[in-house]
Amino acid sequence: MNDHLLQLSPEPLWRHFRTLCNTPRPSGHEQRLVETLTAWADERGLAHERDSAGNLKIFKPASPGCEALPGVILQGHLDMVAQANADHPHDFTRDALDTYVEDGWLHARETTLGADNGMGVAAALAILEDDSLRHGPLEALFTLEEEASMRGALELDEGWLQGRYLLNLDSEDRGQVYIGCAGGADVVVGARLPTRDLGEDEIVRRVALTGLVGGHSGIDIHKGRGNANRLLVRVLRALEPFGACLVAYHGGTLRNALPREAFASIALPLDEEDAVTQRLAELQAELASELAGIDEDVQLALEPAEPDAPLTEAASRLLIAALHVAPCGVERMSVEVPGVVETSNNLGVVKLEAGCFHLCALVRSLRDSATQDLADRFRALFSLIGAETRVENAYPGWTPDPESTLLARFRRLHLEQTGVDPDVKVIHAGLECGILGGKYPQLDMISFGPLIRGAHSPAERVELDSVGEFWQVLRAVIEDLATARAA
Repeated sequence: MNDHLLQLSPEPLWRHFRTLCNTPRPSGHEQRLVETLTAWADERGLAHERDSAGNLKIFKPASPGCEALPGVILQGHLDMVAQANADHPHDFTRDALDTYVEDGWLHARETTLGADNGMGVAAALAILEDDSLRHGPLEALFTLEEEASMRGALELDEGWLQGRYLLNLDSEDRGQVYIGCAGGADVVVGARLPTRDLGEDEIVRRVALTGLVGGHSGIDIHKGRGNANRLLVRVLRALEPFGACLVAYHGGTLRNALPREAFASIALPLDEEDAVTQRLAELQAELASELAGIDEDVQLALEPAEPDAPLTEAASRLLIAALHVAPCGVERMSVEVPGVVETSNNLGVVKLEAGCFHLCALVRSLRDSATQDLADRFRALFSLIGAETRVENAYPGWTPDPESTLLARFRRLHLEQTGVDPDVKVIHAGLECGILGGKYPQLDMISFGPLIRGAHSPAERVELDSVGEFWQVLRAVIEDLATARAA
């Protein structure tokens, strides 16, 4: 499948990306891909190892005469975000992606594309097989579960990597190079809430909020896109005067993706259904006006639902109120790095079933202290409704080093290869560099990649021309680091 990718240039990179598209690899299900890559390495006579966390490393010895040069680590993550449109039956643990080219971009039909971080992984594999390159010792590090928890990087063995320079291939902007990123933590909230019997004069209906664009909870958090959980909770607040009481709730699927859809089952007095339908039409017009130019297709609908026990009136009101005031979106912009978000939160996953409430949010910040503080605000807020909050999978930010020798070389080579001096950036997203730098402080690191848009959503796409440019610059960096100036 995806044979059309073999017609694209650079052929080696796209050939490997085809393998990734044909091999299911959502977070936590990377084993099949690991087996495919180790078999490929064996065929080429390349040594490989796995550490105690399961991360994969493939070696390539230095070119003759380059054995004493500092080693280069090519780094990316094997997993991808698994998001499909609600009406598209795709099993990310079994099905290949269905890709197509349109107007100079590669897309996947109705699903995420996995260019994040498939492009970086494919490029590293293509470098390993390129025998025309002159290079020092190469290590390709492929980590696990980056999109779900950063577990691969967090549990990476210390003393396992040997290189001095690390090229993280997980960025998504053409003509830019990243030298710093936000840290983050998952905030997980849980509670058992009281329910009551459904009244004889009550009906259960489902309120559906759909049609949002969604996106990456770091890169896109400042773009004014709607968060389905935030908006549906606002709608539920507006329905409380009609006697609406929560029965169930399902919003979002991943803590690092802006939720595009959310659904709430509510108990209503039978004689209020028409009034609620009218109020929803008014709320849809209100939201559409506020989101004009950003989320044009937001929709609200009242649908049939199975009858079930609602929360008590007090529990329903407290939960909706807590969700309504929970931090969501940009908390603070950076003073030190103008134009970059410093601290944010994404209400990624919210669930309520049979009185069991679950929330998973992702807090990000360029300051680890701000990450901790925002997580503590969640703990304080939800303690008011008797919920328990825990903080998981915390990872540090990557402190910028503007004086990096690797950065200076990259800027020179990028200008030589493309005629453009790259913008030097700090990103409000979770690259693995901060974690790796904590374990290997000797590393000199940068991050770059092709142009990817819509990551973490079915709108994900990668610009074909930028892939060729990315490959050209990457090869130039590898060869330049094999010169005497690298010693």
